[in-house]
Amino acid sequence: MSYALNLSEPTFKTPEHSIQKNYSLSSKTLRSSPSRSRKKISTSRSTNNAENYPIIVHSHLCWNWVWQRPQQFISRLSQRHKILFVETLAPDSGLATPVARIRTEENFPNITILTLQFPAGRWGDGDYVDRERHRLVQEVLAGPLAGQFDDPVQWFYDPMAVPAFLGKMNERLNVYDCMDELSRFRCAPPEIVNREALLLAAADVVFTGGYKLFESKSRFNDNCHFYGCGVDNKHFGRARDSRTKAAAALAELPRPVLGYFGVVDERMDYDLLAKLADANRDWSVAMVGPILKVDENVLPRRSNLHWLGQQNYADLPAFCKGFEACLMPFALNESTEFINPTKALEYMATGRMIVSTAVPDVVRNFGSVVKVARTTEEFISLCRQTIEQPDQLAIERGISMAGENSWDAIVAKLESHVADAMLKTRRTGVSA
Repeated sequence: MSYALNLSEPTFKTPEHSIQKNYSLSSKTLRSSPSRSRKKISTSRSTNNAENYPIIVHSHLCWNWVWQRPQQFISRLSQRHKILFVETLAPDSGLATPVARIRTEENFPNITILTLQFPAGRWGDGDYVDRERHRLVQEVLAGPLAGQFDDPVQWFYDPMAVPAFLGKMNERLNVYDCMDELSRFRCAPPEIVNREALLLAAADVVFTGGYKLFESKSRFNDNCHFYGCGVDNKHFGRARDSRTKAAAALAELPRPVLGYFGVVDERMDYDLLAKLADANRDWSVAMVGPILKVDENVLPRRSNLHWLGQQNYADLPAFCKGFEACLMPFALNESTEFINPTKALEYMATGRMIVSTAVPDVVRNFGSVVKVARTTEEFISLCRQTIEQPDQLAIERGISMAGENSWDAIVAKLESHVADAMLKTRRTGVSA
């Protein structure tokens, strides 16, 4: 079985504000906790301990990458819970044995990030990777992090982590936050379907990032809840502040600027972008974000189509300040069928007009604010309309919607579901 994650970045870069420690872990295999499908919960746990449980997060996205749902949720959960965030980098041909690196983030002192990396030559051996993932994490928990993550809640984003950790960490609960239909993404391992099925069956609580995802996953777990995107309204609202200056990278571009920020990958409609740029050479189309899983050589090239690369999350409001309209130019394919783009509410908070293709959850959740196009010609026409005659009512409606959907409010609701599940396990004495 070929083991391949939906990895978020090909290389590891430690930011200046992080503190990293490298641990050379031995090759010995630590004895794991007995595997279980239903585990007795200790009655000695106090109510206070139940409220302040530690969390071990298994994520397919690296912490220091594009700031998305996992980082938004986990950073807020860390205000009340100690977090171990386990991420896995792309394999390295220079490694002979797996390595684990620990670091902490200055801005998030309650989060410890554990980065795993494997030899490229062993990456295709799924049993080996599963076994070593578990060993590395257990060895760190028995060593430098001893006693800090006893009886944790496990919080899964990565279904590929299931055989290594589900039922093997003396966990009190398992949570699955399903943010995307990862099996539909390019290069997704076929085994992810079976592993997600195991996770859905065993999870005590399931959250989904889109309503279509909820309709799909709730068939397999009766404690499933839809919580879509949130927004840091204060952060993105800076784009509406007269004191915020437009990003310097946009200063020399001819106006108007039609802009996008986010990952540039197989979900983009590149033919649409080329035709949008061709429709009016006086427009500038600015694409802000890292390019992933697509060959840069095949990206459409036009004099007024600008690929600006990854930018700091802190600078995104300044980029939106320089956009006359915000774009969601997604292709309508299997990788976008279940997405609920985080950027929709972020765009709304900036007070800009938004034009999108007809992604199902965008139509359902944001159709009263976002201008939705069902053809390339309609997308271009709507862009022209938003530039020439902005819909002030839609802008005001968007600002209001952003204000009602904060990440803080969503995280509070997630915690309440976890608390309910924990109360249920204390009553029954088992964890599903």
